[in-house]
Formats: sequence, structure tokens, C-alpha cells
Amino acid sequence: MIQLRWLGHSCFRAECNGCSLVLDPFAPGSVPGLRDIDEQANQVLCSHEHHDHNCREAVQLLPCPGQLPLGVTALPSFHDSSQGSQRGGNIIHLLEGGGVRVAHMGDIGCMPSPEVIEALRGVDAMLLPVGGHYTVGPQEAMEIVKATEPRVVIPMHYRSPDFGFDVIGPVEDFLALCGPWRQGDGPSIAITPDMEPGVVVLSYTP
Repeated sequence: MIQLRWLGHSCFRAECNGCSLVLDPFAPGSVPGLRDIDEQANQVLCSHEHHDHNCREAVQLLPCPGQLPLGVTALPSFHDSSQGSQRGGNIIHLLEGGGVRVAHMGDIGCMPSPEVIEALRGVDAMLLPVGGHYTVGPQEAMEIVKATEPRVVIPMHYRSPDFGFDVIGPVEDFLALCGPWRQGDGPSIAITPDMEPGVVVLSYTP
């Protein structure tokens, strides 16, 4: 099992067997409506070097007793649809531990390469941006889902009436395309091998 907690925007905390990591922490004040990141973890991972994804100093690093139980594979992709010429590269982080695989897609802006699609195929959970403008939008996000067939999809990097960039779209635009979905129980979710498949929308807790 990998326990996930959404900290807003594209930032997640992942825990497995007593150790933890934080993905894509945003700089203080960089995302409207979100509280600053203030976490302790054993590792921090950033998909790219934009200030709303690379605030490593917001995470106090702690030693992990023994080897970190989460394996991490960095998969290359692009932040835009023109091979990175507009916004550069993007790293997809594939986490493996507790019998499950979780893919954090970062600020992906296009369909991954065939090799990356194959590496992602059938992951237990995919953390996927859906708001568009800086990343893939709802339609492109659905194309990634169809190509990789994750068990669970958790939308991220969108706006609501209370938070997010004005130029990106709301999660409802993606949900209108994906069929049945369910509301998660707060900001946290346990990713297990036998969990119910589908799209899960987590809540942001201010």
C-alpha cells in the first residue's frame, strides 16, 4: 500500500512502510488560494524547475531507517506539445512499493513516448494534470488514460472557486469526459492492489 495525501496543485505526500516523500512542492504564495507547504519527509522529488513545482526547501528532509521502501523511476517527457521548445522537459516519477505502482505525471504537456506509455501501462494510480494551458487539458488527459489504462486516476493541477491559476480549467471539464467518478474521503487515499478502479477526486483541505 502507498498512502497519498494531496497538498494542493501538483504536490502530493506519499508514505510507505514508515517512510515518506513529497512530490512537486510549490513555493510560498505561488499558487493562489493554497497554504504554504511545510512538510517533513525522507525525500523530495520535482518534475521540473518551475517555482510552483520545485520548492525543495519547503520539505525538511529526515533520515529513513534502512532503505527507502519506495522505488523511484524517472521517466522523460515534455512540458509542452512541441518537444519542450516552449516550457522544457518534464519528469514523470513512477513510485513502486507496498505492492503497488503510482505515477506522478508532473506538468506533462503531451502524449508520452511509446516507451514511457509501456512503462506506465496498468499502474495502480496515476496523478494527472487536467487543467490545460500549462499542461495537457481534459481531452489530452483522457487520451493518456486510454493509452496507459491506470487502475485509478487522481486529477491535479486544476482550479476551483477557491484555489488555482485563473488560466487553467476546472476539474469538472475533465470529469465530463471520463464517465463515472467518485469523491474521495478528504485529501488522502490509500492505493492498494485491490482498490475500486475509476476516477477519484480528492478534496483540498486549507
